[in-house]
Amino acid sequence: MNTMKVFAGTAAAALICTYASIPANADTLQGGVSRSKLHGGTYLQRHPKVKGATVGAGIGAATGAVAGLVSGKGMMRGAAIGAGTGAGVGLLQTSKTMKAHPMVKDAAIGTVAGAGLGMAVHRGHGTGKTMVKAGAVGGALGLGAGFLKKELSR
Repeated sequence: MNTMKVFAGTAAAALICTYASIPANADTLQGGVSRSKLHGGTYLQRHPKVKGATVGAGIGAATGAVAGLVSGKGMMRGAAIGAGTGAGVGLLQTSKTMKAHPMVKDAAIGTVAGAGLGMAVHRGHGTGKTMVKAGAVGGALGLGAGFLKKELSR
């Protein structure tokens, strides 16, 4: 058998045995060790960056698929590029550093989204140049949208 399959099966069996032996509502485990509930809520509520990346990847995959289909470069290729781009945008939106600097966040999100869109619709020679141009346009649009958002919220 393949070594990785054996290792994966052994690890899965060990995890099942470990968690199956612990009662779900036990407050005291063997040896006098107590269990405390550190976090409440679902996994995505406890991990906002994972949630942001997941939602961003889903939205990016859909947008990239449409862009790839419209440009004729391939729906699956566009979806894959869009998922990566969307995950990056989702991480930028949930970043604590970026929340402290909203204009930089808007420009960064526009740059990443523009570069991803440029990559999804262009194939062949000069892809890097096209991606840089699209990223620059996206960054400018993101910064402009940030300024508008700030002015309209006054």
